[in-house]
Amino acid sequence: MSTLPKRQAPKAKTVKPKAVKRRGAIKLSDFNQNAHLPYQLRISDFQHAMEDIYDFFADVNRLLQRKGLKRLDDMARPAMLSGFISDMITASLANFSRSLVENKYFNGHPDLIVRGIYANDAVKAGKEGVEIKTTNKKGGAVDAHGARNQWLCVFVYTVDKKTEPASRRAPMQFTEVYLGPVTTRDFRKNKRSSEIGTRTATLHAEGLMKWRENWVYRLNQSEQADATPAKRKTSKPR
Repeated sequence: MSTLPKRQAPKAKTVKPKAVKRRGAIKLSDFNQNAHLPYQLRISDFQHAMEDIYDFFADVNRLLQRKGLKRLDDMARPAMLSGFISDMITASLANFSRSLVENKYFNGHPDLIVRGIYANDAVKAGKEGVEIKTTNKKGGAVDAHGARNQWLCVFVYTVDKKTEPASRRAPMQFTEVYLGPVTTRDFRKNKRSSEIGTRTATLHAEGLMKWRENWVYRLNQSEQADATPAKRKTSKPR
């Protein structure tokens, strides 16, 4: 009497975990080729400056994680990280720009000035140049120490501090870059938080709307969702 062969249970498919991105990425299609750029700035200047920052964070974080330490993104306080990125962007843009250099005056304004206009490329409060700021606030609204007539450039970035385990967190990512001329009439003065607080000024709603029209770089909605920590899925350990 013949016996039927036993049916073998189907092999369970092994799902490989999605590779973790260790470095921010740039898409050339996310740049605004029609943006009006002053002082002979080029889209490629912004691209190369952003690539510089991504390379630095990837190299430093790789070294830190090999030693079992936290990423730079995780250990740095928000204000410190913002100032650090701002300084790096300023230096990188000056490196690639055809006519702009770093303002050598300590805490001088603006951060980037036209080469040769001011003695020793240093000025306390100049008119020819670009002020650089960074923020993790979507839309690029930032506080300034005062309202000025200036070219204002803001880099918006996001840092993933929520995904668990921490080893699967996304790298720091630039999501928006804006650059446009603003005047003192585009600002609103902010109330002091205390008697000893520093008075600041921020672009008001109409000023922001006008300034944002000249965007330089902007992720599309799906890319922004992937880059935003609050919307990233938390991976569970298996």
